[in-house]
Order: sequence, then structure tokens, then C-alpha cells
Amino acid sequence: MSMIFISALGLDVGQKRIGVAGCDGTGLIATGLTTIERKSFQQVIDELQAMIHDRQVQILIIGLPYNMDGSLGFQAKQVQKFARAISRALSLPIEYVDERLTSYQAEQLLHAENISPSRNKGLIDRKAASLILQQWLDERRLQKKIRDEERNWTESL
Repeated sequence: MSMIFISALGLDVGQKRIGVAGCDGTGLIATGLTTIERKSFQQVIDELQAMIHDRQVQILIIGLPYNMDGSLGFQAKQVQKFARAISRALSLPIEYVDERLTSYQAEQLLHAENISPSRNKGLIDRKAASLILQQWLDERRLQKKIRDEERNWTESL
């Protein structure tokens, strides 16, 4: 059985910028799209709304910066507050993904491509957003595979 595709945007929410990623038409591969400079809440909503309309987005996947011990610290609570506000403003559901170390991973990917992370903060944010969205896509695919295997096993009894 094929999986029903849901169009999603991945967001890496920072205090100054928001990295944005989208997925391909198959829902298999996440790609960094843009970086939104946070000037005002309305400006962020307007920029997201345009992408949501163009890409027919049905859900926002937001990276949640857990502490290394798995607890939610101040920054994670700020991200949740912001995420709830954009969810209401855009009338879209949200899901959170543990984003620990995604910015570090994004920097390492840039180093591997011989790109200086210190000069490309927006690119780091986009790559981190794509890692967040890719994690969600992979988890969703894995859960579907498990459900399908359980159904096949049950039907074979």
C-alpha cells in the first residue's frame, strides 16, 4: 500500500531567524528552502503564509530544543509559545521534533562541503530545518511500515 502524502514545512525557530525546509512531492526528501529574518510576528506569518499557499502545506514540523538531559528548558518553552501562536495564526496543526544537535550537524555538513558556517548562519538554519523535517518524514515512514507489517501478520493468522 502506498502512503498518503502530507505536505509539510519544517521550521528551525531561532530568536533572530527561522530556517524553513520543505519536502519533495513523494514525501521522501527534505530540502532547505529559505531563512526568514524575524523582524515582526506579522512579517513571519506573511512569509510563511505565502509558502504554505504555494506548497499546499497541511502541517508544520517544528524543532524543539530539548536540553541534553531530555528536559524542556527556557528556549524550548519559548519555541512552544511561538509555535502555538503561528499555528493559530495560520490555522495549521503542528508537531514537534527533537532538534538537539541539528545546528551542529548542519555546521558539520557545511564543513564537509567546504563552506564556512560562520559566514552562512542562514544556510545553517535552512540545513537544520531540513534535518528536522527529514527526521519527521523518516519516523512517519517507519511507523507506517510497522503498522503495515502488523496488519499483514494479523491477516495471515
